[in-house]
Amino acid sequence: MTPVNCGFDKSNPYNYVHFFMSFYITTKMEQSDKMRAYRQQVKSEDLVIFEVKVKETDLLISAQRGLKKEAEESVKRYRAQLEDYIKEDPLFETTLSPCQIRKGCPRIVEVMAEAASVAKVGPMAAVAGAMAELVGRDLLNWSEEIIVENGGDIFLKVLKERQVGIFAGSSPLSSKISLKINPLDTPLGICTSSGTVGHSLSLGRADAVTVVSPSTALADALATRIGNIIKTKEDIPQGLNLAQKIKGVKGVVIIKEEKMGIWGDLKLSPCPD
Repeated sequence: MTPVNCGFDKSNPYNYVHFFMSFYITTKMEQSDKMRAYRQQVKSEDLVIFEVKVKETDLLISAQRGLKKEAEESVKRYRAQLEDYIKEDPLFETTLSPCQIRKGCPRIVEVMAEAASVAKVGPMAAVAGAMAELVGRDLLNWSEEIIVENGGDIFLKVLKERQVGIFAGSSPLSSKISLKINPLDTPLGICTSSGTVGHSLSLGRADAVTVVSPSTALADALATRIGNIIKTKEDIPQGLNLAQKIKGVKGVVIIKEEKMGIWGDLKLSPCPD
């Protein structure tokens, strides 16, 4: 485990975009209140921030200008492709293991299946990351800077340094640290899985497993895989070792209670007040 001991440069606070990564929902009544509190933490003085909701897909997008119509069209297209494919191949939606896909399938299916194969999980473990990245890449046609957050899974292409805060439920480290993102490293995916926070399926009890990768779908799938094995603080080294074996992963942060493990090419700093 690597300790975090670095300062936060407040000389340019407008470079800060704060995404608390983990979707915490316990009941339908609480969902809207929790989401409002979660997304109120997103800050940017130089980007336009807007939400896009299509059925279960709920995105928070930051761009150089309002692109809600374009984003909605993109979401609807990928959702329709995925829904149509699942009608033909229901196993794709339910399996917890990698599976074969049909020839000529839509791009979103290919991306999810490839990430699942590498991470050794079911393809739906990559759906949020895949949707965030594909929509984000579409929106790059209208904005050079794009940040798409999909239930705690983030795709971003930025022109200046940004920071992404890590939310880890009841851990004392929750909302205390952030990842500094160099624009030269983007496009980039940053995805979090939690066994103690949120509605997503996890077989473990990690407060947060955050994976950073050029592939947002892979980051999503691998966060799930690592999260499945973190049941106690003693499992953190095992999770770090697993991340190191996966090609295409830039780094990982694992938080369980008061303990944190870090591996990879990551730059961390305290979250600003």
